[in-house]
This record gives sequence, structure tokens and C-alpha cells, in this order.
Amino acid sequence: MKNILVTGGAGFIGTNFVYYWLDKYPDDGVVVLDALTYAGNRENLSRADKHSKFRFVHGNILDQELVENLLIKYKINTIVHFAAESHVDRSILGPDAFIETNIGGTHSLLKAAKTVWLDDTRLPHRFHHISTDEVYGTLKPNDPPFSETTPYAPNSPYAASKAASDHLVRAYHETYGLQVTTSNCSNNFGPYQFPEKLIPLIISNILEGKPLPVYGDGQQIRDWLYVDDHNYGVDLILERGKVGETYNIGGNNETVNMDIVKLICERMDVRLAENKDLAQRFPDSPSSQGKTSKNLITHVQDRAGHDRRYAIDATKISSELGYAPQESFETGMDKTLDWYLDKLK
Repeated sequence: MKNILVTGGAGFIGTNFVYYWLDKYPDDGVVVLDALTYAGNRENLSRADKHSKFRFVHGNILDQELVENLLIKYKINTIVHFAAESHVDRSILGPDAFIETNIGGTHSLLKAAKTVWLDDTRLPHRFHHISTDEVYGTLKPNDPPFSETTPYAPNSPYAASKAASDHLVRAYHETYGLQVTTSNCSNNFGPYQFPEKLIPLIISNILEGKPLPVYGDGQQIRDWLYVDDHNYGVDLILERGKVGETYNIGGNNETVNMDIVKLICERMDVRLAENKDLAQRFPDSPSSQGKTSKNLITHVQDRAGHDRRYAIDATKISSELGYAPQESFETGMDKTLDWYLDKLK
């Protein structure tokens, strides 16, 4: 049995992880610590509030004393660390918050875990750190995908702050013996994602009849991972992953950004054209007016330092832990579209 502290559990991936875990392991205790910044939504966890083993704490990972008290009070033996500033555009405009949260916040958590789990008494434990493929930099068209041995080469303040946090986690294992694992994932998509990210932004803009902004030529390539496939990977790492190791979690879905935008347009148009109730709920969408959403596509100035291609080699987690994505890009996209159409008003 695990008692888990989920940092950033009111955010996109954290929320999905909480529901994944409570549904699969209903006897485990789950405590969420979240500062409820712009990307964290307390309402995301309303269903979890009904679960007897769930607790929510409004607080900041920079508060080391608070974290230590939570570890002791709830007998936490596992930390799953999602909390992070994660939007590249925001990191370019204001990098300070990324340095503070992603580096300082991770270090605060590590210090709290070391104090409670190692300094006071050597308790069985695991500190799992969620990272990103962006720490590896960018790939050329014919380069092999990122593996766990790919040298770090972050190109944005966000990626640099995550790279630094990865190194801190590793150092606390090598220096102090903290039982850690790290996962570097590709681009996640699914329910509860904040609408500044590509897929929910395109969905919401279609429904409101607003332009669909595409950076530069739209030919950037990302490897897309349905969020619960990510959570399944984390589950396997917590269960069978080797302490001190890093595992890349990918979806085997290298896709051009422009193709994603066009796919969303096509599938949204079909849904709204076939469902009169949806069309009435979203009268500003092009398809509710008998038009195509692709007409809303608008090219905008490319992001500074925009990485051209990401791709994940998930051979290690597949061969060692038996991981394989359960959703294709298409099935995951259908689930995502249906969820947003149900939730957005």
C-alpha cells in the first residue's frame, strides 16, 4: 500500500494521475499539494473529494516545513512530483517564475524528503520526478529519437529549469541515497489541459469562431502521448522501475503541428455538423454555420528558439517494464474532443 503525495495535482497531468490512481488503487492514500496558480483548478478534483482516501492541501512546494509536516502527518512513502511552470512562451517572457518553481521548488521537496525519510529514520520510500523531453533540445529530421543517454541541450528557460531539476534529483540519489526515479515524457494531451496549450487552444477557438494560431510554417514535429498512457508509465516505474534510473515515456506518435490542427478541425466539424444540440451550444463555430474550421487557421510569428522536432525512444521502459501505449493518437484525440465538448459551455 502506498500513501502518495502528488505535487501539482490540480493541474492537467496531475489531475489525471489522481483519478488514474484512485480508480486503480482505491485503498491507497492520495494527498494533493497544489498552489493553485493560473494552471491549477481546484474544481478539477471535485470527484476525488468524494473518495475517503483523498486529501487536498493548498500550499506551495517551496514551503519545506509544510511538505515535511505532510510527509509525517499522512505517512507519505511516495512523492510523485508534477508541480512545475511548464509553458514555454511564458518562460520566454518571464523566466524568473520557472527558476523559482522548477529548480527552487524541486530542491525544497528534495530537502523535505531527505529530512523525513533519511535524516530522522530510513523509511522505505520513492521520490518520482516528472520531467520532459524538452531537456534534450531539438532534433534534425533524420536524427534518432531521444534516449535516456541523449546529452541535455535545453533551448528555452523552461527546458533549462527542468534540466536543472533533473540533475538535482539525480544528485540527491547519488549523494544522499534518496530513492528516486525520473521520467521524461513527450507532449501530453487529454482532459483537463489548460487552454494555452496547442490542442485545447485549437478546440476552444474553433468553438468560439476565433483564429487558430499556428507558429511559423507549422511544420514543427512533436511526439504525442495520451495523458493516461503517461500515467500508466509512471505506475510501472513506481512498481518495477530501478531506483536511480531515468525512463523516457513516449507515445510513438510523431506528428506535424499543422497536421494536428487540421485533424482537430476535421473532427470538430463532423461532430458539430452531426449533432444539432452541439451546434446550438456553439453557434459561433464555423461548422455550426455550415463552414469549415480550417478557414480559421492563421500563421503567426514563430516562437523564439522554437525547437523543430522532438521524438522519444521508449525502448527502455518497454523492454524493462513492459510499457506500451494503450491509445493511438486518433483514439486519444477522439476521447479528448468528446471530453472538451462535454465540459465547455
